[in-house]
Amino acid sequence: MANNRSNADGMFQQTLKKSVTIAGVGLHSGVIVTLTISPADANSGITFHRTDIRGAAAVIPARWDTVVDTRLCTVIGNEHGTTVGTIEHLMSALAGCGIDNAVVSLDGIEVPIMDGSAAPFVAAIEQAGIAVQKAPRRVIRILKPVVIGDGVKSASFTPDDATTYSFEIDFDSAAISRQAHALEIDTDSFKDEISRARTFGFLHEVEGLRKMGLARGGSLDNAVVISGDTVLNADGLRFSDEFVRHKILDAVGDLYLAGAPIVGHFHGVRSGHALNNQLLRALFADRSAWRYETAVSLPVARRGLEQLAVA
Repeated sequence: MANNRSNADGMFQQTLKKSVTIAGVGLHSGVIVTLTISPADANSGITFHRTDIRGAAAVIPARWDTVVDTRLCTVIGNEHGTTVGTIEHLMSALAGCGIDNAVVSLDGIEVPIMDGSAAPFVAAIEQAGIAVQKAPRRVIRILKPVVIGDGVKSASFTPDDATTYSFEIDFDSAAISRQAHALEIDTDSFKDEISRARTFGFLHEVEGLRKMGLARGGSLDNAVVISGDTVLNADGLRFSDEFVRHKILDAVGDLYLAGAPIVGHFHGVRSGHALNNQLLRALFADRSAWRYETAVSLPVARRGLEQLAVA
């Protein structure tokens, strides 16, 4: 399945060298979940497997068209009614680490929230090690603009020679206010600038969420909590603009449900999981807006994608 060839230029698909297991509480369920990320064959993509369910009903492919809910998190499901929620931080880590193929096994309905960021998942993947596979990596190139939104919130793809993200947010709280961030995503920039940014929420919303059966596992240990204009976490923020960086983290995970890395620019304005998924649905509904390409030389430090062979 894997070999020892170098993949510095991103030409080949990657999986894990061995399985790695982590455990933690589910943000919304409040239940302790054990999760294992395992190697998978080339061209198999990312698949979730519920170990508490038998047979075919346990398996859910991580794809844009298996998303069944986007209230406060991204939930995927299958035709048997099996679901897995809060997958976005793990999917973001898999994207950021360049993992094309993996099986994610878990014994509950929700990926554990860990510290509210993607960093624990990145650490787990690095602990397992990355194996290069013989199959060439396939990417999705954006060919023309695709835009969705309502005038207040929006999400868009535009052509670019690399994988780039920009995001804008605006909250009434002075703890957040207006923030914007943009960067090219590669393994290093994801780990250093995005992976540690934590999810966030407002204290006054917690009671209502819990009445809805959500946020039961949320705490200052796994989220940045804001009360009025004040950040309640004793250790403060990891970045001065941690909030907008986390929105990019979420978008990276949500958009990895495309099934391959996207070569193009994503821009979000106050968007969230719902718009991120709607953007993928709009993209794939317009066959003239994208094409698959086989990666010959993926971007490194804004080098661009000068050499691509059309699949």
